[in-house]
Amino acid sequence: MNKPNLLKLSVFFIFIGRAWQHLFWDAPYRTFFWDESLLKPIVENWFGVSWTTYATSPNTDVFVQSLIISKGILYCIAAVSSLLITKKNKKVFKIPIYLGGLSLIILTLLLTKEKFYHFAQFFEHSIQFGLPFVLLYTLKDSFNLDRLIFTLKVLIAITFFSHGLYAFGAYPVPGKFVDMVINIMGVSESFAITILYVAGILDFVLAVLIFIPKVDTYALIYAVAWGLLTALARIVANFYIDFPIQSIHQNLYQVIYRLPHGLVPLLVLFLNRSIIRNEQYSRAYLS
Repeated sequence: MNKPNLLKLSVFFIFIGRAWQHLFWDAPYRTFFWDESLLKPIVENWFGVSWTTYATSPNTDVFVQSLIISKGILYCIAAVSSLLITKKNKKVFKIPIYLGGLSLIILTLLLTKEKFYHFAQFFEHSIQFGLPFVLLYTLKDSFNLDRLIFTLKVLIAITFFSHGLYAFGAYPVPGKFVDMVINIMGVSESFAITILYVAGILDFVLAVLIFIPKVDTYALIYAVAWGLLTALARIVANFYIDFPIQSIHQNLYQVIYRLPHGLVPLLVLFLNRSIIRNEQYSRAYLS
């Protein structure tokens, strides 16, 4: 698989995973549309409808559910577009990718609102909402490889650092993190928390080492392994042999849209290797 295809595949995974979520499960749009403190003045003053009538109306729920489905369809179109887009056809396919990227930012804001506005909740999705725009950048005439690598490293560092804040305990450690460690490794709750604490520290170290030449290779290798493992953990920890199909259907989409957490560091490794190879060729030619 060549490098451009790895980038496209990563964006595809993000969009198709979110499409699966929106079309078959749920998304946190109700956290906005049922926010009384935020929307009550608008509903009652602008539309002349009482908040109780609005909140209990079946039409409101139908609207929200239709919005979720429409977002799922958009993500499907964006996923296909991310695989098909080239410099020649970018005028057509960049539109759903751009709209899908904006929709991912809105989704991340809603997820952050749902988690009491923890800034780490927003920034741990940096790879997911940033990568579609990175893909579009690579198709520009002004594309620069060094800038691409730096941007990808920033997205990786922010994602892992923010994820590490939860594992480290800067925020309350999510119960699902602890449960996944216990289910996969069969350890006690206290030991699971210790493992997460160490993982959080390693995430912080990674966010620094990734920008240090020569050392960055080892940090990226760790990021590939840890990114893929944390993605796969969603289905491994929640798979039940008595309900195999349901377990896969309920959890696989979470794996899919997180796979780029490991694939993007792998892409940077490939890009770094290409630069080194080109420099070696240049030295050989000049000598």
